[in-house]
Amino acid sequence: MATTPPPAPPPLETREAPGAPEARSTVRTLLRLWPYVRPVRARLFTAASIAILASCIGLVIPLVLKWMVDGPIADRDPAGVWLGALYLLLLGLAEALLFGFRRWLVARPLSGVEAGMRADLYRRLQRLPVAFHDRWPSGQLLSRGTTDLMLLRMFLAFPLTFLLVNGVTILVGVIIMLVQDWALGLVFLIPVVPVMVICVAFEKRYSKASRLAQDQVGDLTTVVEESVLGIRVIKGFGRHRSQARAFRELSKELRGTELHKARLLASIMSVIVTLPELAIGTTLVLGAMRVADGDLSAGTLVAFLSTALALRWPVDSIGFLLAMSQEAATATERYFEVMDAEEESPGPDGARTSVTPEGGGDGGLRFHDVTFRYPDAPSGSPPVLDRVDLHIRPGESMALVGATGSGKTTLTALVPRLHEATSGRITLDGTDITALSREELRSRVSVAFEEPTLFSAAVGENVLMGAGPGAGKAELERALGVAQADFVDALPQGTDTQVGEQGLSLSGGQRQRLALARAVVGQPEFLVLDDPLSALDVHTEAAVEAALRRVLADTTALIVAHRPSTVLLADRVALLSGGRITAVGTHHELLRTHPEYAHLMSGDPAGEQENQR
Repeated sequence: MATTPPPAPPPLETREAPGAPEARSTVRTLLRLWPYVRPVRARLFTAASIAILASCIGLVIPLVLKWMVDGPIADRDPAGVWLGALYLLLLGLAEALLFGFRRWLVARPLSGVEAGMRADLYRRLQRLPVAFHDRWPSGQLLSRGTTDLMLLRMFLAFPLTFLLVNGVTILVGVIIMLVQDWALGLVFLIPVVPVMVICVAFEKRYSKASRLAQDQVGDLTTVVEESVLGIRVIKGFGRHRSQARAFRELSKELRGTELHKARLLASIMSVIVTLPELAIGTTLVLGAMRVADGDLSAGTLVAFLSTALALRWPVDSIGFLLAMSQEAATATERYFEVMDAEEESPGPDGARTSVTPEGGGDGGLRFHDVTFRYPDAPSGSPPVLDRVDLHIRPGESMALVGATGSGKTTLTALVPRLHEATSGRITLDGTDITALSREELRSRVSVAFEEPTLFSAAVGENVLMGAGPGAGKAELERALGVAQADFVDALPQGTDTQVGEQGLSLSGGQRQRLALARAVVGQPEFLVLDDPLSALDVHTEAAVEAALRRVLADTTALIVAHRPSTVLLADRVALLSGGRITAVGTHHELLRTHPEYAHLMSGDPAGEQENQR
């Protein structure tokens, strides 16, 4: 059985993100997107310039209205009125066409940015060590590759552009109003200071709420994914109500957070909308009084109020543009939490050097005083593996036996460097595995895990995943023969039959045989098998063992075993107890001389419990 790693850390909404600063700068966070945006910057800048031009055309409309009111309308000139109407129509059409052209410009490149970021995230996930995946819930990673990237694309398409466009529009509009009448312009600017103060306060509070909501989406995604993958367990034990209750609780928390975000947005929107409206009303009253006194022309007042009304949308949009920017900053932060995680180096570590075998003494697979503890294990806790010293000679097969939780699976995971030894060395034919590139190491070492994982692909594709690029039909048939996977011939399309997600369309024994075939298809130098026959019936197990013996004759193998039939495949047996190798010998020797081994092989539960104390 697999050694259970330390429990995962609490959900992200209850802890600080790894490596995240306590105080986040929204601008600095969003600037991290620049390497992805840089290839399409020309189109984005062009689109922003077009949007600014369109907004400025909209601000010309009030000036045309001023000319019409003070000119043709005041002079009762119908021709001038029709000419002014034509100007307004042309300006409106130009504004609409320019905004439509802006949308067309950004659609394709931003879809490319999103696709590129998603591809980079997927590549990073493939290169991150197993320890990272042990700590992170899959739903949190999935939400970063879907929801968060969608938010970033929406930010780049709309808020990023219109924060600039609306800022320029407001500035140009205010200048126009001040030029027309500086006194009314100053009245209109009175709400600026309180709106800025409120925006700063809103940004801080909305940032926290946005982070919490997006982390809760990740937690909810994890529950959904686990419920779908574990649907047989849920139905088998009648736990659908408890699972539905857990889902409802998380949904309720997310709903509460989203409502909190909505209240924050409603609060700032009410202020941002109300204060400018009061300013417009005040300027209307003051302007009307001045028109009545003859201090101001009617056309100037119409133009001033039209400009103020044209600025309503740029001002009103500040709230939700800030909200979308905060959500984008949070999404960026969450994306780079994964991208900043330290990945496995593809090449040798360089910390250790090759060891030249002397007279073949260090050939085969050897553990030199290996100690391992999980990186996030509590301080002071005993290591999972403690100074393991074990030598599997070239061409020899070694069975690894131990009680549940003794560290057998952890030990096998150290060979292909799925985990890194805390101290000590592991060598293949005298060469430290850290002196090999991971690609070379994993081409020499083939693994069959205790839990056989299959992918949503054809049977043949699943098996040939363990072979080199040149492998074909012959290698596939040979591997299926070793694993006694003749059931493949009865499938609808044979080896081209698509297996369902996680291979759940197959039985446990069928999945295990395909996983074994995947391990032996490449004819590896070193073979690590983690209880490879546990799900097979007695007759199939005997047939697989007979075929597997021929494979083991040509390789160096470490086999985790729980049953005497599997142990008998090996030349020698190592007993792992309390994280240490306590005995090495043949099966019959250990039965005679070691009580703990005899208890394990006899299946005596009382004896196993006694030895675990």
